[in-house]
Amino acid sequence: MAKVITIAQQKGGAGKTTMAAHIAVALSQKGNRVAIVDIDPQGSLSYWHRLREEKFGEGYTGLIFNALSGWRVGSEVARLRKQCDFIVIDSPPHTETEARTAIRSADLIIIPVQPSPTDLWATKATLDLAKAEKIPVRVVLNRVAANSRLAQKIAAELPELAETTIGNRVLFAASLLEGKCATEIDPGSPAAQEIKALVKEILALVKDEEEEAMEDTEAAAKAQKKKKVLAEV
Repeated sequence: MAKVITIAQQKGGAGKTTMAAHIAVALSQKGNRVAIVDIDPQGSLSYWHRLREEKFGEGYTGLIFNALSGWRVGSEVARLRKQCDFIVIDSPPHTETEARTAIRSADLIIIPVQPSPTDLWATKATLDLAKAEKIPVRVVLNRVAANSRLAQKIAAELPELAETTIGNRVLFAASLLEGKCATEIDPGSPAAQEIKALVKEILALVKDEEEEAMEDTEAAAKAQKKKKVLAEV
């Protein structure tokens, strides 16, 4: 059963699409079957995937792609769960119906935040929704300039902060223009290393959640068995 990773942020321009594409490609490079779902009306992820098809050929992008909206989001995610190891969703800005559905469908929510007060303030709505739905979340500082004091101040205000920070690097945008990602263009670059570190962190988080769920199931089964034994006595 696939793990769903939703990239969400109420504020536009936070780097959701860039992060979604890079996470998806990095997961695919590790041998996973990965689907990407674009539910942002802006369609930036869709445009990137078209470039990727032109570069590699249709069916050879290493990703399953779908762009959709409205009531189909939940049913499509349910269908893809049976086919993939991971589903990465690029959600629209604002807490619209599609974004809420994507968040509720998630096993993990990633919130990219640029080191600015407006990004910080906009994060609260997504964090509140994640908390209400009891879904794990990580806030990722994105497009961070080297030795940024402002980034340090913003980080101190953010809950559920990821260990990985994504720098303000030209390679992220340049690789998208080629229908690729940093881990493909230059695997040894600082940009690629940051994405690999973030994906490693994500994999640890979803694994922990899966193990906790298994432990809860096993505990419930043992309790039921004990109850049955006592009843027979």
